[in-house]
This record gives sequence, structure tokens and C-alpha cells, in this order.
Amino acid sequence: MTEVFIRHVKQGDYQPIISVVDEWWGGRHMAAMLPKLFFVHFSFTSFTAVDEGQIVGFLIGFVSQTFPDQAYIQFLGVHPARRGEGLGRLLYEHFFATAASLGCRTALCVTAPVNRNSIAFHRRIGLSLLEFDYKVDGVPVALGYDGEGEDRVIFMKDLDTHDTER
Repeated sequence: MTEVFIRHVKQGDYQPIISVVDEWWGGRHMAAMLPKLFFVHFSFTSFTAVDEGQIVGFLIGFVSQTFPDQAYIQFLGVHPARRGEGLGRLLYEHFFATAASLGCRTALCVTAPVNRNSIAFHRRIGLSLLEFDYKVDGVPVALGYDGEGEDRVIFMKDLDTHDTER
């Protein structure tokens, strides 16, 4: 991996990211899950990975207002040509360290049960699966988590034991 600079997202990052997000997801319509408000209101807990002036990855996250000891990762994106270089892990580690410094004890995120690469990635970087009665290929799934037919796999990271020196 070449030298990558991690910084907080800026409002100006919205257009460059939103213009490629569907392409980065192989044509899936993901842009609706990434409104500009994240870039405006959650910049302190959201990050971009920049290489030679180009955004090659990003993470959108926030601290829960309802449960202030919990943080939530809304979206992680890495340029398809840069996957496998550790950018996703690096972005998550920045988020975990920031969330822990804000008093968060856990971090949560979700993915679709069909997104096997995402499930494997989250397991590889040490997130735990929350258990549910329903399983798909041995993976616990929260039925209807995001509405009818919108099942999700839910991950959690204990930040009390997070080691930023991994």
C-alpha cells in the first residue's frame, strides 16, 4: 500500500464520494444510504483515506444520541482497485479510537446477509456477530431489521479492550 493519509471527512467530500459510491458497489444503488447530512454533522467521527489527492476510501460513523456509550458505523467504502490493502481496517481503527476517546464502550454496524465479502471482512478485523435465532449459512440474521425483506447481519466491537496498536 502506498502512503495513505487519513483525515476527517469534509462537506466538500460529499460530491466526489457520492459520484462513485454506486460504481464502487458494482452498480448497486447505495447512494441513498449516504445523505450529505453525514458529511455535515458527523465529520469528527467520519474519515477519508486519501492517496495522492484522491479519496480511495471512507468511513461514515457517529456516536448514538440515544445510547451515548455506543458508536455506529453507517458506511465503509474502499475503491475496488485498493481493496485488500488494509484501508478498511485502517479506517475502522481510526473510528474505534475516536469513539473510545468519546466514551463509547461498543461500536455496531450492519451488512446484508448476501454480502459475504463484508461479513468475512468484519469477522477478520475482529468484530463479533450478534446472535439471532434465524441463520443463513450459519450466520445469525436479524429478520426485517431495516424493514420488510431487509434482513441484516449485526456486528459489534467491544471498545473497552480495543488496542489501537494492532
